[in-house]
Amino acid sequence: MSTTHIGLMASLLLMSCGRTTAISAEEPSTASTDEAIGESQTEPVDQGTQPIALPDGLTPLNPQKTVFIDVKRKRVFLKSRVSLREGLLEMFACLAGTKEHESVVAIETDAYVIHAALLAVGAEPGEPVQFDPEYKPPTGQHIDIFVNWTDHRGRPYRVPAQYWMRHSTRRYFIEPLETLPADVEFPEDSELRYDEKRKQLIWFGPMTDDERYEYLSLTRDEPYRQAVQELFDKSQTRPMEADFIFAGSGFWEEEDGTKFYLAESGNLICVANFSDAIIDIDVQSDASNDALMFEPYTERIPPMDTEVLVELVPRFEKVDAPANSP
Repeated sequence: MSTTHIGLMASLLLMSCGRTTAISAEEPSTASTDEAIGESQTEPVDQGTQPIALPDGLTPLNPQKTVFIDVKRKRVFLKSRVSLREGLLEMFACLAGTKEHESVVAIETDAYVIHAALLAVGAEPGEPVQFDPEYKPPTGQHIDIFVNWTDHRGRPYRVPAQYWMRHSTRRYFIEPLETLPADVEFPEDSELRYDEKRKQLIWFGPMTDDERYEYLSLTRDEPYRQAVQELFDKSQTRPMEADFIFAGSGFWEEEDGTKFYLAESGNLICVANFSDAIIDIDVQSDASNDALMFEPYTERIPPMDTEVLVELVPRFEKVDAPANSP
């Protein structure tokens, strides 16, 4: 699919979907994660769910009827399913049948349809991340992403995608420490280890308050105590705070001139920087297994295979009216 074809498809979508009705009376949200969650949506996730009910008036853009558009409210909707609740993440959303083992949700579609839908609602793509000759962050219009689903009681939920992810805690945390104090003796079952060769204090997973106090009480040595405190601080649960941007993926051209849209590999909405991502995050995030930054916030995600509606809302800058306007 060439850039010309995508632009043409976006124009056709815009014309054919111009009569699409709005799904609600609210304007595209620019609220922060905490403001958008709402009191009822911070409760523990109900373990029973119903199939997602699509809002009235949406127009499907693909044969699978998984990509929808609302031109009036400038939104794109992706009918998806939960594909991962535990593990390390490279993506929030991937193409079905590609990378479900590292993506919270999966959607059955062609990737270019999502790109074209975003263009049709006025979103402006930027440039994907670059790594050579040096790192350049991805650019593009900010996209607010929300997840909609319904529990078995029929209660609707709508939360920011960031609410379903957190900084990785199921990994090793390391702090430099030149020397382990002579008076420190770890218990036999200790999870805290000292690598004398590398001069590092090592801990796996979240450290509890009790564990922190236990290890701090072993000595008054300040460098050691500071290292333990740093391990505690870094290992605590921290919600994802990065924003999403429309990077726009890219194309690969064969020798015969045939072009392929790179996001068809599966990388739709990424949380580790990829040069073929349609949507990426606006912070540096390494895709190597040792440096993956995010994991699913398991307690907040409904059961596997739950149907969800992912809502993409391009963030448009509001233009202030002139001071003398009526």
